[in-house]
Amino acid sequence: MKNSMADARRWLRQAKNDLAAAQLMLREGFFAQACFMSHQIAEKALKALAYYRGDRHVMGHSLLELVTSLEPTYPQLSQHQELAGTLEQYYVPTRYPDALPGSVPFEAYNRGQAEDAVAGAGAVVGTASAVVSG
Repeated sequence: MKNSMADARRWLRQAKNDLAAAQLMLREGFFAQACFMSHQIAEKALKALAYYRGDRHVMGHSLLELVTSLEPTYPQLSQHQELAGTLEQYYVPTRYPDALPGSVPFEAYNRGQAEDAVAGAGAVVGTASAVVSG
């Protein structure tokens, strides 16, 4: 039997560790990777909220779908709707050379995008932490 509280805490712990890794990537100039990791951080934090709510199986990678499905339970997620749309764009093209015609990800993403992505992911982690820890 699944323990939704334990699952929520595990997903949130991983999101926090990934956030530390993304901050390191940002400092070291790995902007595309920091953008992708920011998507992953937000996804894990949102999935933590789904498990905390009692969901048994949380599938998919769409941040917009996660926010939309969780918002009735956690109205504070409405503040992350636009961010979810931005981070959603970092799921594929930040990783694959054929996703950006004429370029490769490490040349296409910049510090500003990575800073915004990492800060946004941190905000989602903060929201999830307030719920799960509160």
